[in-house]
Amino acid sequence: MKNRIFVIFLSVIVSASCVNADDSIAVVDLQKIVSNSSQVKQLEREHEKKLDELNKIIINARGAIANETDNNKIIQLEDKYTHEFNTKRSALENEYNTKLAAIEKSIRDEIEKKARKDNYDYVFAKSVLLYGGKDITNEINVK
Repeated sequence: MKNRIFVIFLSVIVSASCVNADDSIAVVDLQKIVSNSSQVKQLEREHEKKLDELNKIIINARGAIANETDNNKIIQLEDKYTHEFNTKRSALENEYNTKLAAIEKSIRDEIEKKARKDNYDYVFAKSVLLYGGKDITNEINVK
């Protein structure tokens, strides 16, 4: 924990030393932007539905295995359902990460667009800048 705080403190000092007095600085609250994004909310709803589908695989597997008495068939069923679960979980994670990366890129693009429009030299995450900078969080238009 102390190392993490030291790294953050060091990065702030290094960042601050790279900034000239004439540079224009803005800050954004990334957590607020992400939590208010309708795209993120929609992605989370879709993800929850797909997680429910994964839970159904587990429920079906338990039922099928509980009804089987032959040990060889039990092993086959366990392998079948484990493979099905892992395949769908992996696909779900990949799809979620791909969509989330696209949303993050659109947020970064909107921040960059605002920075260029208003001639900010630097835009920092509000959480890493200890002091200063104009908060432009509410001026970032994301879906």
